[in-house]
Amino acid sequence: MALDRPLDDDEQAEVRSASTRATITATSFVNEYHWGDFKGDPTAWVERFYDAHLYVADWGTRRLMLRLPAHQLDPAVVDDYRVDDQVTAWTAGDFTVLDFGIDDESGDVDFDYDTEELLSAIVGVRTELAIGDRRPLYLAWLAAYGVWERDEDAFDRAADDNLEPPVPPGLTTLTPAQRALSDFLRLDDDLLATAAQPTTARRTAGALLDAAARRRADR
Repeated sequence: MALDRPLDDDEQAEVRSASTRATITATSFVNEYHWGDFKGDPTAWVERFYDAHLYVADWGTRRLMLRLPAHQLDPAVVDDYRVDDQVTAWTAGDFTVLDFGIDDESGDVDFDYDTEELLSAIVGVRTELAIGDRRPLYLAWLAAYGVWERDEDAFDRAADDNLEPPVPPGLTTLTPAQRALSDFLRLDDDLLATAAQPTTARRTAGALLDAAARRRADR
């Protein structure tokens, strides 16, 4: 999705060369594959053309990339929220690129939704990040560790002791875009409710997951 600048004719022709089946406009590239491999490079395209990218696979992989002007989001701000390959950020020219992803191999995957509508519902977090709202970063961090509840091999046991990043205010009053992001990243409601509890100390990932499990068992 191109939000700040539509693609010109030459740029549309370039992305068209990667797929004859995609639906392409000056602001969007939509493709659904049932077989074969996509010939384009989504990371390079976000760095050059698009401000938002969403990918879903029926085996459990979900990925969201967002591009913002670097003066609106310094990559250093993201450092506290990084989680291996699940929450990353880098600089591309005058832009900061965020990459949120999960690989959920639990087998419990819901694939019944429209990806275009889903991206439209989520993309508002880009504006929120640009004005200093850190909740999308924290939600992505929390969702990354939440995969551990469904896949015991997602992290090494040493990750139990990883401290949570700064907790932004407002976790109990998420915006619609933040709620859509949480759902997309399969963030468990009990884990979110646990993280939203007031605290004066930084908690570990393991402590949050254990507390969420107790909360779930007590319902």
